[in-house]
Amino acid sequence: MSTFDESDAFEAAASVPLSRRAMAARPAPYLDDLNPAQRQAVEALDGPVLMLAGAGTGKTKALTARIVHLLATGRARPNEILAVTFTNKAAREMKLRVGRNLGEAVEGMPWMGTFHSICVKMLRRHAELVGLKSNFTILDTDDQIRLLKQLVLAANIDEKRWPARMLAGLIDHWKNRAWTPAKVPAAEASAFNNRGTELYEQYQERLKTLNAVDFGDLLLHMVTIFQAHPDILEQYQRWLRYILVDEYQDTNVAQYLWLRLLAQGHRNICCVGDDDQSIYGWRGAEVGNILRFEKDFPGARVVRLEQNYRSTPHILAAASGVIAANAGRLGKTLWTERETGEKVRLIGHWDGEEEARWIGEEIEALQRGTRGFDPVSLDDQAILVRASHQMRAFEDRFLTIGLPYRVIGGPRFYERQEIRDAMAYFRLAVSPADDLAFERVVNTPKRGLGDKAVQSIQLAARGAGANLIDGARELLAQGGIGGKGAGQLRAFVDGVDRWHAATLAGANHIELAETILEESGYTEMWQNDKTPEAPGRLENLKELIKALEQFENLQGFLEHVALIMDNESEDVAEKVSIMTLHAAKGLEFPVVFLPGWEDGLFPSQRAMDETGLKGLEEERRLAYVGITRAERLCTISFAANRRVYGQWQSQLPSRFIDELPEDHVEVLTPPGLYGGGYGAAAQPFGGSRIEERATRADVYNSPGWKRMQDNAATRPVAQPRESRNQVIDLQAVSAFTEGDRVFHQKFGYGTIVGIEGDKLDVAFDKAGVKKLVARFVVPADRADEIPF
Repeated sequence: MSTFDESDAFEAAASVPLSRRAMAARPAPYLDDLNPAQRQAVEALDGPVLMLAGAGTGKTKALTARIVHLLATGRARPNEILAVTFTNKAAREMKLRVGRNLGEAVEGMPWMGTFHSICVKMLRRHAELVGLKSNFTILDTDDQIRLLKQLVLAANIDEKRWPARMLAGLIDHWKNRAWTPAKVPAAEASAFNNRGTELYEQYQERLKTLNAVDFGDLLLHMVTIFQAHPDILEQYQRWLRYILVDEYQDTNVAQYLWLRLLAQGHRNICCVGDDDQSIYGWRGAEVGNILRFEKDFPGARVVRLEQNYRSTPHILAAASGVIAANAGRLGKTLWTERETGEKVRLIGHWDGEEEARWIGEEIEALQRGTRGFDPVSLDDQAILVRASHQMRAFEDRFLTIGLPYRVIGGPRFYERQEIRDAMAYFRLAVSPADDLAFERVVNTPKRGLGDKAVQSIQLAARGAGANLIDGARELLAQGGIGGKGAGQLRAFVDGVDRWHAATLAGANHIELAETILEESGYTEMWQNDKTPEAPGRLENLKELIKALEQFENLQGFLEHVALIMDNESEDVAEKVSIMTLHAAKGLEFPVVFLPGWEDGLFPSQRAMDETGLKGLEEERRLAYVGITRAERLCTISFAANRRVYGQWQSQLPSRFIDELPEDHVEVLTPPGLYGGGYGAAAQPFGGSRIEERATRADVYNSPGWKRMQDNAATRPVAQPRESRNQVIDLQAVSAFTEGDRVFHQKFGYGTIVGIEGDKLDVAFDKAGVKKLVARFVVPADRADEIPF
């Protein structure tokens, strides 16, 4: 039986500060500054509503106003509203806006948050229905891969040929599709050397034994519970009377099923999204979820938010021109009351380094105010790239000229080694049965326990049918480990017991965390470390302890870290932002640079090869997202040549450039194809007509643009200026070693099984063994960057 208690779950209902009648009597100033479409979406409270919100159309404002309207009219109490977002930042912003509109802090809204945070709350109440205890651990990716690696090796599978990371991605894909091991279709059952579903089932059983879940389980388990226990589903349907979903275009199948199950009774669901901004198909998002909303919910009202408050008409027209080429879309036309502003600028360069030099000079000129604008702060300028390897040229250039910059989306605080180690100790204090945490820190710092000793602990645990810490106790009792290691292991086990007891007793979690790091010897280890990184690691540990102050206990903090993995920098220095187009989703900047618009790089050749037209349409949506990040000025650029993993390649302009509406584009490419001095680009905005400038540059407009593309196949690969008088060594020795995982454009992923000079023997997963020159493959973890 479930331990779910109606009075426990909805205890806030009795303590809501305002009654429905009192709420309904309030005036509604939050409606006054909504435009007609926004107001229509806010006031349509009954039945299914799709708020189709284009970029910069005030969807967050409309969404929060709808929540306020539900509360202010007495339609729902705070605890009767389920409001789901994709990020904790969005959830916090929503709660703050609701509070401001109500004129008071929002209390008793337990069901406002991310999919994962809400499902954690639900799953802790019903854990026993899927074979778990309520204090289950949430594994991060690192723990998940270590566990899967154990299963792969136990199954006598070559882990180099079939790496655990690949299996992790496969299982994550299946969970996003809401497939349990028994539901994986026959068409996919042959995955991972015909052992995928077998290992998936073993993995799920092992998770139960560990009393653990991964991120995919949070949704999958709740969908399973709702499908198998209609009484529990009916309770939630009755209690959560209104459902609101942000960024609906980014939902995967499991999220979609979870929402449909909750909404199928009352059908009071409002989904907010933009099919033109669905750019996460590679991680399971299904644009079809939003495209078939009206079919899923017959009689649904679709409200289009089309008035844009961010960008100029030229920027909106350029974005609309590109996205119009997509067939699979619901359709809308963005418009603005803003003045005309500058056209979207287009410029070609000889190579990627020249592109970086030009953009650096433009950024400095805009900062000084010498481009016909008032000075533009560096904080208000951003460079958005398709692949992270493009950042290198900009970083090198900016370091050379001393231009401050920040890279958004780099290594995160909670992913650093010392933070992962410390959190493993905290996890053991909360749940001593957490075998993955035990394995991570049992010999960190060194306790005289080698691989053989750890294997002995694992064997003892397996023989006793127990977890690793109990296995360690058994091994110590039997005298199965001696010397210094025995004493150190005993001290470690006693420490875990002591810390766990303190956790159960409700000890101050901040003081306990400091004690754990001191008693374990972990802090001392870094204090004694003489490497240059050690002081920074100690500062990071101090920052970790400081972060605990915001939480009531260690478990709450560990959940927070597992769900968010986000450390926000408070650096106030003025800097240019560099990030990928995916990382830019939801952001906006007065000035945006979009470099690298070349076929094969953008659109990505890999995306098109793997998913065909579907991939191309998602790439086009990514272009739309990039253009609509700009408020005042958007510059698109491309290069004739790029050095790709050490080799120069001749590039063709992106097909998306052909889709830009000519009337809204200013061609800046100077006379002479792809360079030859800055010419027109150095002039203030305006000047000669676009037809004349395009003709001189032989770019952009048809038929000249098309002729250039047709002729490109016959022209030799261009050499960049720096290398025209140099001999390029094409016989470089391979930088790879045997066992490395690599990716090839045609043959896919494989493992290097032999090396001779710069020639590789690669055993590809699907194509068998091939002999290749090293320059035609890239490391597997950089496959998403390959711009062939």
